[in-house]
Amino acid sequence: MTTKDFLLAELDREVGRSRRALEQVPDGKWDWKPHDKSMACGYLANMVATIPSWVAMQVTRNDLDVAPKDGSSSMAMEKNDTSAKLTRALDKAAGEAREALQRTSDDHLKTTWQLKAGGHVVQEAPRFEMIQDTFNHWAHHRGQLTVYLRLLGAKVPAIYGPSADDKAFK
Repeated sequence: MTTKDFLLAELDREVGRSRRALEQVPDGKWDWKPHDKSMACGYLANMVATIPSWVAMQVTRNDLDVAPKDGSSSMAMEKNDTSAKLTRALDKAAGEAREALQRTSDDHLKTTWQLKAGGHVVQEAPRFEMIQDTFNHWAHHRGQLTVYLRLLGAKVPAIYGPSADDKAFK
């Protein structure tokens, strides 16, 4: 199996897991937070929906500056404030990631990608490693989202195995 094929298969598995969580996000809870220091529910759910777009960026661009000195940003976030909008955003982001991965090569995935803040490199690694870190980051935030779901009284779906609300192994 090529690295590209491995990443495509992982993308497909993680999209399904994320969809199950996003389908349970209750409408009208965009600003809800379990704690003052926590992210707002809508922001967190939106991140879970759109993180696959980071994979496309890691394939097609050489870097990303998350805090450019000029104050601009290429990472505008739409307010996907319903589960239907969130799952559509997931489909769009996953489609972009899938297309980028399908068009690339394993040789390209071995080239360097940089994450910058204020023009300074804060992380640098081969693209395939950065993409794997993105999948881990995605799973982390999806896990946070399932805690929010529980606290909001929504059903927590099976992700890597059964939950108290969903006994299936998925």
